Amino acid sequence: MDPRVEEFMAQITAKNPGEGEFHQAVQEVAESLIPYIEENPKYKHAKILERIAEPERVVMFRVPWLDDKGEIQINKGYRIEMNSAIGPYKGGLRFHPTVNLSILKFLAFEQVFKNSLTTLPMGGGKGGSDFDPKGKSDNEVMRFCQSFMTELYRHIGPNTDVPAGDIGVGGREIGYLFGQYKRLKNEFTGVLTGKGIQYGGSLIRPEATGFGATYFAQEMLEAEGDGIKGKKVAISGSGNVAQFATQKVNEMGGKVITLSDSGGFIHDPNGIDQEKLEYVMELKNIKRGRIKEYAEKYGVEYHEGKRPWSVTCDIALPCATQNEINEDEAKTLIKNGCRVVSEGANMPSTPEAIEVFLNNKILFGPGKAANAGGVSVSGLEMTQNSMRLPWNRDEVDKQLQQIMKNIHHTCQKYGKEGDYINYVKGANIGGFVKVAEAMLAQGAV
Repeated sequence: MDPRVEEFMAQITAKNPGEGEFHQAVQEVAESLIPYIEENPKYKHAKILERIAEPERVVMFRVPWLDDKGEIQINKGYRIEMNSAIGPYKGGLRFHPTVNLSILKFLAFEQVFKNSLTTLPMGGGKGGSDFDPKGKSDNEVMRFCQSFMTELYRHIGPNTDVPAGDIGVGGREIGYLFGQYKRLKNEFTGVLTGKGIQYGGSLIRPEATGFGATYFAQEMLEAEGDGIKGKKVAISGSGNVAQFATQKVNEMGGKVITLSDSGGFIHDPNGIDQEKLEYVMELKNIKRGRIKEYAEKYGVEYHEGKRPWSVTCDIALPCATQNEINEDEAKTLIKNGCRVVSEGANMPSTPEAIEVFLNNKILFGPGKAANAGGVSVSGLEMTQNSMRLPWNRDEVDKQLQQIMKNIHHTCQKYGKEGDYINYVKGANIGGFVKVAEAMLAQGAV
């Protein structure tokens, strides 16, 4: 490791002990940025990177709620307001038992760069709770969301902090959260994104992250005179992002051959076409079932307890969760002919896996660039709410495609290394510059 990065990371780990995911996210960015900052001393003197790595505000609170048996349950609630140099804090809420301060700080830190890359005026934040919506009734989820918002509402607002959904927070949860905010504040404002179409949501928002990751893969391939058409695509996950990435790959003429959940993965060599995808959507979104049931229905292989990276493919779209591709899996992907990885999830590749991808000069779109489609359409939803005007589906999709093109262009601009585009370096520097310039202009605040 570069001694300058080592010194910087020693400070970060000392200030934030035991926060492994946060250290990982900061180090990945620092490795690209510190050499660039040395060449641009104005950022060094103003300690911009040190300031970006320290949240502007961390809110932690208790969330008591009543279950269906009449018993009081208690969860932890969080909101990390990381950086507001270029706009209100913007980032999702995650409800999952694994949620802790380290995971939310890593997500909020990544969000700062991701939001900057979109070119929309949004700062970075993240939040959530260790509450698990799985296995809970609608009434339990509603009571939890109402209790969560009763504390959170005083810290957010359409010009302050605009949360959205994430793992465990879909349309149902956003609806309950929005209803409670409206009730407490007595105002109808665009304080949350990912809302239902009936009350201020944007078309394409549910599809945006999966569509965006696919558009980004297409952009990387087009830069080399190629495309998704005719390619075999391995996708992990089977939730919102994976479902819509599958849909868009099908529309672009590719063939999706895997999906997964926490139990294992299915391998369908014939491809998960639209009819099969509709079955997955019903299975996951309505029945809340397991992907194993797909294998039983269509007579395909199910690999219990495994991830899909052993399957031969041209393109990999990791759309599940953090650190789901390790070094060995990255080597297996490359050995089997994979030459494009576009991250639909946040930080799904370990640092060692990323090193393998970059050393082998494959087209690797890091999450902060490749999965920025979701927050981009959240930003477009904020715009529509401010204007009190909805846009049609084609208009939103056109804007999303243009934003993904712009992000790709920024990555190319800052990531060129001879005849290879290092998209990690390009995304980190491209995202940093806009935030850094805004912070310099606003002084030591």
